[in-house]
Amino acid sequence: MKKELDILLCDLDAFFASVEQLDQPELRGKPVIVGGDPAGRGVASTCSYEARKFGVRSAMPLKKALELCPLAIVVKGNMARYVEVSRQVRAIFERFTPDIEVVSIDEAYLALKKGKGLQTAAAIHMAVKQETGLPISVGVSSNKLLAKVACELAKPDNVKALWVEDVPQLFWPLPVRAIPGIGPKAAEKLKGLGIKTVKDLAQCSQATLSKIFGRNSDYIYFFARGIDDRELEQEHDLKSISEETTFPEDIYDRQDYLPAVIRDLSSGVGFRLRSAGIKARTITLKLRFSDFTTITRSKTLPDATDSERVIDKVALALFNRHCGKAPWRLVGVKASGFDTEEQLTLLAPSVEDEKEKQLLAVKDSLQHKYGSAVVVSGKQLKGFHKTK
Repeated sequence: MKKELDILLCDLDAFFASVEQLDQPELRGKPVIVGGDPAGRGVASTCSYEARKFGVRSAMPLKKALELCPLAIVVKGNMARYVEVSRQVRAIFERFTPDIEVVSIDEAYLALKKGKGLQTAAAIHMAVKQETGLPISVGVSSNKLLAKVACELAKPDNVKALWVEDVPQLFWPLPVRAIPGIGPKAAEKLKGLGIKTVKDLAQCSQATLSKIFGRNSDYIYFFARGIDDRELEQEHDLKSISEETTFPEDIYDRQDYLPAVIRDLSSGVGFRLRSAGIKARTITLKLRFSDFTTITRSKTLPDATDSERVIDKVALALFNRHCGKAPWRLVGVKASGFDTEEQLTLLAPSVEDEKEKQLLAVKDSLQHKYGSAVVVSGKQLKGFHKTK
C-alpha cells in the first residue's frame, strides 16, 4: 500500500532573471530578459515578471520580445552563478527532508510526513527568502500533479495548498493546459471539440479520451480528476544521475568556457553520487548544437567511480572527440550503471587517489553544510572568468 505523504513542489520564480536582479539592484522592478544577442539568433532564456506583463515568455526570440517590451533590459546569462545559487537552495531543502526529486535547476519535489506539508512549505519559503533573497513559490498537496498545479496558483512568491477535495472548485475551472503534457497544439485541438477546461476533460469518457490521446489517455483521465500515483524519483531510485546546462546563447569558446562548464557539471554529478553512496561505470556526454541537433556519447569504465576528477576526464575526452563544429547550445554529463558494492583490488591506491579522497571528504562536508557551490576549483573560476 502506498504510504500517504504530503508533496511539495518548490519552484524559484523567474530564476535567472531573479538572480540578476538580486546581484544588480539597479535592475529590480524593471523588465529584465536573460538571453543572447538580439541581433543574432538569441532567445529569451528567462524574463522577469515585469517583462511578462508585456507578453514576453521564455524561449521567445529576443527580437520579438523586444518588440513587445522595447524598454526591457537584456542581460547575458551567467550559468556558473545560477548553478551556485541552485545548489545553495537545494541545501536548504535538504535541511527539511532527504526525500527530494530534482526536476531542474530551479524546481524540485519534496516529500514529507502527512500533515507537515503546509507548515514546512511556509518554513522553506521563509528560509529561501532570508538566506538567498530570491522569490520562490511552493505548492502543497497529496500528489505531484496537484502540488504542481498549486505551485502555479501560488505564483509569484507565495505558498498554496490544493487538496483532492478542492479539485472541483480550484482545479476544474482551469484551462486544459494546466494538465502536464497538454501543449498548445493539443489544447487547440481540444478547443475545436468544445473542450476548454479541466472539468470538460473530466466529463469525457475514457473511450472519447482514447480517440483523442491514444496511449496517453489513461493518465489524462486520472489527471483530470486530480489523481496521480507517481512517486518521487529520488537519486537512489534512479538509473542515472545527470546535470546539464542550456546556454542563453550560442557558445563558441571551446578552450576555456566549455571545459569549465563540463568540470562544474562533473563536480555536481560526483557530489550527488557520493551523497547517495553509489558509484557509476558509464559516463555520458550530451551535446546540443545550434541547429538543435542533439547527440549523446558514452564510455564505460572498467571500475565504477564517484570521482569528479575521473568523471570530468572522461566527459572532456568525449567532448574533444565528438564536439564537432561550434557553436553549442547545451552540454550535459550523466553517470549510470550504478554499483553500490566496493570492489576488492590487490593494487594499493595511488597517492593521487588518496589525496583526492581526503579532499573530497572535506569538500563534501562543506557542501552538505553550506551548499554545493561553497568550493569551486581554480580551473573552473578561470574558465568562467574568461567569458566575462
